[in-house]
Amino acid sequence: MKILEIKNLNKVYGVGDTKVVALDHVNFDIEQGEFVAIVGPSGSGKSTLMHILGGVDRATSGEVRIAGTNISKLNETDLAIFRRRNIGLIYQFYNLIPILNVEENMTLPILLDNRKPDKALLKELIQKLGLGKRLKHLPNQLSGGQQQRVSIGRALINHPALLLADEPTGNLDSANTKEIMELLRKFNRENNQTVIIITHDERIALSADRVITIEDGRITRDERKSGVSSRRNREDEDYLDEGYDVEVI
Repeated sequence: MKILEIKNLNKVYGVGDTKVVALDHVNFDIEQGEFVAIVGPSGSGKSTLMHILGGVDRATSGEVRIAGTNISKLNETDLAIFRRRNIGLIYQFYNLIPILNVEENMTLPILLDNRKPDKALLKELIQKLGLGKRLKHLPNQLSGGQQQRVSIGRALINHPALLLADEPTGNLDSANTKEIMELLRKFNRENNQTVIIITHDERIALSADRVITIEDGRITRDERKSGVSSRRNREDEDYLDEGYDVEVI
C-alpha cells in the first residue's frame, strides 16, 4: 500500500535574478512500513522536501498524497488538522514545551485536538521509550536522549501515517544516537510504522532499508537493500554500491 505519493513536486523561491529552485520535478512513492533515509549535501533541497511532506510548507506545484489525501489541496485549517492527526514530526532540537512535563508533552497533539489520550497506547509508548520514571519531569530535568525519546512519543501518540525525523540524532552523542535509531527501528518493525529520516550521517543512512539522495533539488539516487528494486529520477545510469542492488525502472 502506498502511504506517500509525490508527483512532479516543485518548490521555487524568489523571481528573476533572485529565483532559487529548491525542488525540481521530484517524483517518488513510499510504501507503508518502509524505513527510508533522505540524504544530500547542504542546500540540496532535502529539508525543503521534509517541510513540505510535513505540511509546514507549501510546494509551488505538484502533489503530495499521504494515505490517499492530497495535502497540497487542503486549506490551512484542514492542513493543520490533517498534520496533527496523520504526521508525526521529530526535530533535531526536540521542540518540547518547557513548562509541560513528559506526559503532557507527549499527549499535547491529542489535547490540541480536543480528544482524550488513548491510555493503552500511552502506556505502551512510555514503556517502549523507557520513560516510566520520568513522566512528571520537565524537559530541563532530562538528558538530550531522554528529551528526544519524549519527542518520539509525541510524534507517535496519534498513530501517524508517516513519522518524519529531521536530523533526529544531530544533537546527540554516539551512545544516544544508537539508542534513538534502535527505537525508531523498533517502532518500524513492530508496528509497521513508516519512517522517513533526513540525515547527513552516512552510518544512519546505511541503516535504512532505502536511501534517497537529493542533489540540486533533484533525486539522483534511490537505492534499496540487495534484492529490492528501486526508482530514480535520473535515467540512463547504472551503478552498484556495496550493500545495495539498484535497478532503474
